[in-house]
Amino acid sequence: MNMRAELSPGDLLPSGRRLRIVLVLGFLTALGPLTIDMYLPALPTITTDLHSTDAAVQLTLTGTLLGLALGQLLIGPLSDAFGRRTPLLAGMAVHVLASVLCVIAPNLAVLGTLRVLQGLGAAAAAVIAMAIVRDLFSGLAAAKLFSRLMLVVGVAPILAPTIGGTVLNWTSWRGVFVVLTVVSIAILTATALVLPETLPVQQRRNGGAAGTLRDYGRLFTDRAYVGLILVAALAFSALFAYVSGSSFIFQDEYGMNEQQFAYVFAAGAVALIGATQFNVRLLRRWQPTQILGGALIAGAVSGIVLLIFALTGFGGLAGILVPLWLVLAAVGLAMPNAPALALSRHGEAAGTAAALLGAVQFGVGALAAPLVGVLGNSAIAMAIVVAGGMAAAVVVLWGVVRPSSLPVETGEPVLAVAH
Repeated sequence: MNMRAELSPGDLLPSGRRLRIVLVLGFLTALGPLTIDMYLPALPTITTDLHSTDAAVQLTLTGTLLGLALGQLLIGPLSDAFGRRTPLLAGMAVHVLASVLCVIAPNLAVLGTLRVLQGLGAAAAAVIAMAIVRDLFSGLAAAKLFSRLMLVVGVAPILAPTIGGTVLNWTSWRGVFVVLTVVSIAILTATALVLPETLPVQQRRNGGAAGTLRDYGRLFTDRAYVGLILVAALAFSALFAYVSGSSFIFQDEYGMNEQQFAYVFAAGAVALIGATQFNVRLLRRWQPTQILGGALIAGAVSGIVLLIFALTGFGGLAGILVPLWLVLAAVGLAMPNAPALALSRHGEAAGTAAALLGAVQFGVGALAAPLVGVLGNSAIAMAIVVAGGMAAAVVVLWGVVRPSSLPVETGEPVLAVAH
């Protein structure tokens, strides 16, 4: 039998308080997907209302992803230097302000700028939530908790477009940002009341800008870490190719209305959710590297099938949806394991490591989102980007990361996440 791993700080928390912290981490994790997805059913309406084009309106999504990417590069090191709470609360306040201003945005240029600011605010929630997980948990426990947080990532896309579609039945696209403002205020309040500081003063890194650059430089020298964040980013690009193009493809190409699109989008999120939760069970038997490798191969094969069906028209709408949902399930298995493996290598600078991971993820996602529009906002265009992202992730995993070179996790998990 393996020796039990050393207790982590998360093990020492009373179970009730630990549960409240995990719930708040879930809310923080949800903020990014809610910011990205809630207005998706409104994209065609925004195009008409602001007298713009599909591709131009999609750039507001790209702006949000860029804000998420750049914000994490800035906020991650700040959280290593000044602790987790202060940068987190400041970022959440920026998100609230940007959401309020989106309600009254007079044109697409202003809306796009405000969406970048929303992304910056959501970046604080995304990167610091991951850093807090690494502060409190490690190894298999961290992988399991990431799986639970991926449940939130899956639920948020179910709720967000559905809420957005419902709001559009009663008001304009500006009402979507009213709802997002209320949600962000609620998350900010819960964070301020519940979440403690998890990075002790003696463990903070105060090397200034030069120290931050040294930390980033050291991360780039770790081949396996760099490969793992690229794998996570490429899987993410497949997800965001679907996110950015789906509203136009299913509503314009397949004739769905806003509510029907919300239901189809929710079904895809169910595939993502089911896979992330199944991952917890798989971790009882297999290593994260084994699950990651199998998921990426399955995702690449499904992506290729999706592309073939899109090119030939085989199966009609079902021929698009079934392989697409299989890709989303594969992404759901990859997303918890790649970050857990990457962050386990750099616990001494968890904020910076999580920042680079998140920045690369959202940066690649920001490139994938408009690429679907450039290629024509068709099922074929989406399939090309989805299949390409998953196939590239397979190549990077075996060509750069080399799973056989990664250490095998031993010991029991230091935290049993509530089932």
